[in-house]
This record gives sequence, structure tokens and C-alpha cells, in this order.
Amino acid sequence: MEQPLTAAELMERLRGPDGSLSLESAERIGFVSPGPSISATDPFFSYDRPEAHGVHVEQVLVPLRDGSHLSGELHRPANADGTPAAGRFPGIVYEFNGYDAVPLFAAGVKPFVTRGYVALVCNVRGTGGSPGVIDPFGPQEQRDNVDLIEWLAEQPYSTGKIGQMGVSYGGHTTLLAAVNRPPHLTAVIAVQAISDWYENTIYRGGIPNAKIHEWQRSTAPDTLETYPRHPLYDDYWRERSVKARWDQLQVPVLDVGGWLDPYRAAMVENFRARQDSVWMVAGPWAHGMVPGRLEDIGSAAYLAWWDHWLSDLPGALPEAKVTSYEMPAEGWRLYSIWPPAESRTTSFSLSAAGELLSSTEPATPAGTSTFDVGTGQLGFETRPLDTDEVITGGIEATVRASFTAADGAIAVVLEDVAPDGTAERVANGWLRASHRRGSEELAAVAPYADYPLVIMLWPIHHRVRAGHRLKATVSSRDYPLIENDAPDGTVTVWLGEGGSTLRYQALP
Repeated sequence: MEQPLTAAELMERLRGPDGSLSLESAERIGFVSPGPSISATDPFFSYDRPEAHGVHVEQVLVPLRDGSHLSGELHRPANADGTPAAGRFPGIVYEFNGYDAVPLFAAGVKPFVTRGYVALVCNVRGTGGSPGVIDPFGPQEQRDNVDLIEWLAEQPYSTGKIGQMGVSYGGHTTLLAAVNRPPHLTAVIAVQAISDWYENTIYRGGIPNAKIHEWQRSTAPDTLETYPRHPLYDDYWRERSVKARWDQLQVPVLDVGGWLDPYRAAMVENFRARQDSVWMVAGPWAHGMVPGRLEDIGSAAYLAWWDHWLSDLPGALPEAKVTSYEMPAEGWRLYSIWPPAESRTTSFSLSAAGELLSSTEPATPAGTSTFDVGTGQLGFETRPLDTDEVITGGIEATVRASFTAADGAIAVVLEDVAPDGTAERVANGWLRASHRRGSEELAAVAPYADYPLVIMLWPIHHRVRAGHRLKATVSSRDYPLIENDAPDGTVTVWLGEGGSTLRYQALP
């Protein structure tokens, strides 16, 4: 469950054996790939048409409304002699991020430029040749993005139809551009992107993300000071949020994510909030570049999407609103909504005997168990499943707990345990007790008072095989996904009848 690459990590991975940066090194780590290797039968993922142009590359300084500029590369369709082809072409803002690696990200534009698109790759303000101070996803960066889109639309070689795409940082800026609604932005592709920077990344259930600090130090060091000044969800975070402006997410969105990615909840949230304008593709991927991986969708689907929305060609759309890979290796499935309409709720109670008891099993007497914040945990397992069950989302744990301190944290981890004892983490979620009513203001926590804490676990599409068990672990720590900063003391959890529960959506 990786975080965004730091600038240093990105450049290290991009360098070839001789230390140089090249197209070959971009292909080596998966920025580009020769073609899709996907098993899905939907023609959307194998779409293609012949190349018609070469590629002409220009270094550009894009002017901004405040008199500053952004540095980048412009890739235009070219004639055989390398000169720019005549005519007007739709445009793509292809990666707008803070990694100062424009030439490497630009290695991925060729499949689009050779088929009649102009592609612009730029450094955000404060990186590379773009002057200023970087503020990831802040209001200034969003205004710059709007200016970038409108500048490309106004060029004499542009049709005025502009799309934007990007992965991780670039996926975030893409969705933020969409909610700002530039006049010429027509459609977007967001890969492993956010719904809310605070909730998805910085504070998880009100608890600081322990893995993000390295990214901050390398990419945006000022945020090491600014983020801690905003521990609660305030206007600072709303300005950086897609979720806070879902009503403005009106252009068509291809939201591509992975069931092993820490932003998968954002992918599902964006789709569920805007099912009319969002298509969801969820593959078997962790965070990072998709090309070159198992079930690589390559550039074929992206070309189909751009042709449909930006060009005069029909292109193609996915056959279904949701194209999802059933984990761990079951293949692609198509659905009209998520969770699928045929999903049902499966409920369990947590028993004092360490069992996860389904709602069809007799309830056990009420009781409690206590663990130490620093070292303790409680584990609960189902009996071996009689038949396969496919978890399709909505994983929610309600943990009735009390703390000896004036605050506390609950971490819930759900695992798929094979008959040989091998365990695979399926989902996880966390909540600070003082954030149980949300993160806009703290809710007081009285020592020894018990509270029903509702913890939403990351969604998943996962088949649990017959003979396997599900295991839920309850603790106060889950480093390095969250900081181990819960106050010392003990936690008491209410179990059995009237106690703690787990439920999720599943297909039989």
C-alpha cells in the first residue's frame, strides 16, 4: 500500500544503468509499454487505429494570469520531416505534477500525438523551470491548471477541445481541474487519484499518516509545517478537496484505480457520488504507474476515451459503468453500479471467545476484553466458509470501546486466512475516538466511558474461497499506515450481544 513516489525515489527509479534519464528507462519502470496485456474482452481495452503523424517537441513557457509562467514540453503531431503538421487538433494536458520529470512523463504521450492529439506536460509552480513555491493541490496550483488548459485551447493549432490526465499527483490535479470547470475542459482521465486529500492521505480517521512524511520532505517540505497547523477538517482542506465540490464534477471522468492502492476508497467515492459522469476501472494494482503490470490496460482504453470525447471519431466507452478485477486473481467483472445490485449485507458479531459469528449463528452473552494501547490487540475469526463469498464493499466495523485516556484510536484489519494459516490483508480502517462525529471539530472522550465507534474500512472486490476464514484484528496501532500516537493506557472492547460488529456487502 504505497504512498506517492517522492521526487528522489521517482528520479532514482527512472535512471538507467549509466545514470541517464531516457525513454528506455521510462519503459523499464512502466511509464510506457508496447501495448495492453489485459484479459478483459471489452473492446474498449483493445481499441486502436493507425498512427498518422510523427512527433514534434517544443519547450514552452505557459503564461499565467499573475504574470508568472509554467515550464513544460509541448508535443504536436508532425510531418515526416519533423515539422508541425498543419491543421487543428484536440489537446491533452498530460501530467501536471510536482516531480520535475517532464521529459520522462512525456514519454507516454506518443500513442496520442501520433494519432492526432497535441499533448502538454508541465511542472507545477515551484518545480523545475516553473518559478514560485510548491503547494500541492492548493488554490494557486488549481488556478494555474485552469490557465494551462485555457492557454492550450486558445492556440491556433487547437480545436479548443481539451482533456487532462495523470497518475497519483497528476491524477489529483486532474480531478481538481475538473471541479474548477475550465470552459474548454471536455473530459478527464484520473489514475489513482483522490476524493479528499485530508481523508485519503494526510489524516486517516483523524490519525496522521506515518508514510507520507518522506514524500513531503522530498516534494513539498513546507507542508511539514503547514499541515500540522490544520489537524481538523477546515477550509484549508476543503480548498484542496474534490469531495467538497462533487457537485462541480460534471465533465466525463474515467477513474482508474487499483484494489491494492491506498486511494481505492476515493475511486469508489467519486463513482458513487457522480455515477452519471464517472466510469470506474478497478484493477489488481498497487499505487504507481499501471503500464507494464499484470492486466495492463496500456494506452488503448485511453485513446478510445479521448477519441470519443475530444475528436470527430466515435471512439469507444467501457461496456459497463464499472469494470472491476475480482481479487486476488479471479478476472474482470462488469457492473452497472457499485457495490453490485445483487450484493447483500453480511453481518458478524465479535464474541468474547475470539469468534466472528454471522447473524445466522446464535448470539453469545455480552462481555468485554481489554488490551494495552502499545502492544495489545484482539483477534476474531469466522469458521471456515462452506462456500465462496465475494466481498464487494461497504466494509464497516462498529467497535464499542472505552479508553483509560481522554482519547484513543481504533485500528481494524480484515484478513483472508487460508487453510494453511497464510493470511492476506484484505482491508483496513482507523478512527480516533475524538473524530467519531467527523473531523470538523473534536468530540470529547471521557475516560472509561464507552462509545460506539464506526470505522469504515477500505473497499475491496475480493473472493474468499470455501475453506478459508476471515479474521478481524482490533488494536490501537497500524504503523506505518498510521502514526502510533494514541495515548498510553488500555482499551476495553464490548463483545457478544449488544457489543461490537462487522458487516460488508458481498455476492454469494
